[in-house]
Amino acid sequence: MENRIDKAIECFKNKDWNGAIDLFTAELETDPSNAEVYNNLGLCYANLGNDEKAEKNYLRSIELNPQIAQTYINLVDIYYKQKRYAEGINILSYAIDMLPDDLVFRHYLARFYMEDAKRDLAIDELEYILDKQPDNYDAYYDLGRVYFELGNYDCAIENFENILEYKDENEWIYYYLGESYQANDEIDKALSNFLKSIARNNKFALPYKKAAILFMARGDNEDAIEYFEDYLNMDIPDEEKKNINKLIDRIKEKI
Repeated sequence: MENRIDKAIECFKNKDWNGAIDLFTAELETDPSNAEVYNNLGLCYANLGNDEKAEKNYLRSIELNPQIAQTYINLVDIYYKQKRYAEGINILSYAIDMLPDDLVFRHYLARFYMEDAKRDLAIDELEYILDKQPDNYDAYYDLGRVYFELGNYDCAIENFENILEYKDENEWIYYYLGESYQANDEIDKALSNFLKSIARNNKFALPYKKAAILFMARGDNEDAIEYFEDYLNMDIPDEEKKNINKLIDRIKEKI
């Protein structure tokens, strides 16, 4: 016979959240100090959209056993979704004290700092991660975004370029590089990266508009029209299409 935990896990796998809750709750009647069960209960409630009960169970799990890494992640996902950044920062700081070798907590903490406009603290955490994991391209990505937001475009470019050593097929990296070069008044490099972004994903709308604007700024009107027209074929709002069509008409008047 399957024991109660096995049955609860089977319910969980089958997305029978209420069935799993009943079984996990029954298990706590005989084993009230089981931190894993409280974490699992939290996941069930989270899947039911009951964040209040999910949070309560995660906190109880951490209280009983502060060494379960996933419980912290489950809890801060709620805080992040609800924009409760201060609480997320507090629990992640505690997680780092309990599990100092787990760099995932520092990365989550950096992202909370970014959302809470504490960019200098985010940089500290991301640089700590990269000192330990110099091939962590996700950390380079976040560091690039932070520096871009701070207006330090040289550092943003450096970090986005570092990602290309590990991941060179992602259209977003080339797009962000294009934005950074454009903000740094390096127009040719900006345009090159927007075009590389399109080459990686020709259904990605944003770089078409960026490339068209740069072609227009350089006086390459035919290329500007071509990329604006490609942009019009993308899934963009009707009002945007109307504005782009007006812009194309103005360019054609100059040719």
